[in-house]
Amino acid sequence: MSNPQRRELLATVALATALVATGAPAASATAKPAIEVSGGLTQPVFSYTDAIREHVRVESPVDSDGDGKKDLLRVDIIRPKESSSGLKVPVIMHQSPYFDEPGVGFGLDHKKYDADGNLTKFPLFYDNYFVPRGYAFVSVDMIGTRLSDGCPTSGGPSDVLGGKAVIDWLNGRATAYDAKGAAVKASWTTGRTGMIGHSYEGALAIGVAGTGVRGLETIVPLAGPSSWYEMWRANGTLTDFKGGQEWMAKRVDLDPDEKCAAVYQRMSEGSDDATGNYNAYWRELDYRTGPISKVRNVRASVLSVVGMQDRNVPADLFSTWWAGLPRDVQRKVWVTQYGHLDPFWARRDVWVDTLHQWFDHELMGVSNDIMRRPRADVQLGPDRWITQADWPAPAARTVTLRPQQDGSLGRTPSTGTGSYLDTKQTEIAMAGDPGTTSPNRLAFLTPPLKNAMRLSGTPSVSLRLTLDQPTANLGVLLVDYGQDTRIHGVDPNKGQGLKLIDGHDCVGESTADDDGCYQRAADNTVTSGFQVVTRGIMDAQNHKSLSHPTPLTPGKSYQITWKMLAQDYEFKAGHRLGLVLTGTNADLGEPVLGDAETGTGTKVTVDLAGTSISLPLVAATSTGK
Repeated sequence: MSNPQRRELLATVALATALVATGAPAASATAKPAIEVSGGLTQPVFSYTDAIREHVRVESPVDSDGDGKKDLLRVDIIRPKESSSGLKVPVIMHQSPYFDEPGVGFGLDHKKYDADGNLTKFPLFYDNYFVPRGYAFVSVDMIGTRLSDGCPTSGGPSDVLGGKAVIDWLNGRATAYDAKGAAVKASWTTGRTGMIGHSYEGALAIGVAGTGVRGLETIVPLAGPSSWYEMWRANGTLTDFKGGQEWMAKRVDLDPDEKCAAVYQRMSEGSDDATGNYNAYWRELDYRTGPISKVRNVRASVLSVVGMQDRNVPADLFSTWWAGLPRDVQRKVWVTQYGHLDPFWARRDVWVDTLHQWFDHELMGVSNDIMRRPRADVQLGPDRWITQADWPAPAARTVTLRPQQDGSLGRTPSTGTGSYLDTKQTEIAMAGDPGTTSPNRLAFLTPPLKNAMRLSGTPSVSLRLTLDQPTANLGVLLVDYGQDTRIHGVDPNKGQGLKLIDGHDCVGESTADDDGCYQRAADNTVTSGFQVVTRGIMDAQNHKSLSHPTPLTPGKSYQITWKMLAQDYEFKAGHRLGLVLTGTNADLGEPVLGDAETGTGTKVTVDLAGTSISLPLVAATSTGK
């Protein structure tokens, strides 16, 4: 029996024991409480006000702070009161490091407690919406944060194994204690659990899924990294500030620094900001091929969301993990032009409906059409969405473009050379005014496009070059030149592509402390003459290995090929594609190489005959396929 068939069988058994169709008459006055379904959706028939609110501490298998005791995780629970009288319910689980600082979600929500230590306010809308429909909602303070023991490790093994322990407890394989220290079982649940979260929280869902833990039936990672190396690095080059791992851990840990000093020292040393190399420390934090979490071990279904303009979590952290999922894992994805966002703020009604159907199908076994819809929802621009059978677009075909001596970009190989200096510049400076000669970049443009076309997938670039020093920061930009109104997702200071507008939506049921109401948002757009579509950077001495750098011999020719960031982007008719070859990218953090303010100053000479960019393109006629 295949994995999807097994999942469907288990879901059907759970459905038969817990669900009843809306409108069915009660069998008797003593009939067990039941979940109601109408139109392929669970209905809000359970009281949110009367729901059971409780908390436990789940024992993890780790002692992250070295105090000789296994770390206990604080787990806050809300569930229908009927789950104490025979109703077995599935679980939606949100594990987060952010409940203290900076807060959870776009609105930076925090938890509120009553005199018994139970929550009167759960951050975000999941409890308000799903508990009335027959779900339990479980909110987990990640190890080392809020009311949990231990030390945070910025995506390290203890972060992941803590979340796994909660899944194990929900399925009878781990121990938890109530406020008095008595062992307590999760006898009220079916054990079927879905994890959801944004950013770091999404990474935790990905990491836990990669352990293959049974009972985790689905995950919904929203802009979650699958590898922490690529969160801070790209091909040996730093893409954010130095000391980021330690900074992130300290940000979410409000305990005195001395408690976790040894953990933070290990993080600082392991990060190896001085070289940017991939090492054993980073491998522990790789959920694709690491020792704790592997993409090949994922059993849970996946509903993923990626922002193609996300500077916090670059798109390749989605695309490489997505491509590595086992073929029998059910999956769907939303591919957006936003930055680092939860789609609840971008396309709220559609997202809530999609999430509702997804959890109903995967956790309740409800028969609806969520899996019969196209696998991918793709945003082309402001208020423009399409669906397609998969991502990348199955119809995409690789087109290779080559720079020409006259500054054009075409299909045929050229001759000659060009050169530039590796200097530190912003992307606006790199890409702006491409017809003007600059000593700090080379720019090549196609003729105006006769028809619209879409990039869907991962481009690659190949440079034949010589350097006058042992290394340089190599930078490549793919640019859309043409006046247009675009999502302003590339600038994190502009709301990641959204802006708040008048009005609020109340999602689900409310109480005085937890109203489930959120301000509305709309696309934040900018009208401009060009946009950087995607980029690729590399420390040239890492061209053979991310772990073992090989300095180049000055004056010797090298062929260096690497992948750029994944993207899904529409180039409109009349626009021009631009290839910009440049050096240190000032928008991507502190460079390992050269002066922090100027770059390496290395002269990069490019042989045009051996230089190209390969793009997975979809013709306008097949833009939705």
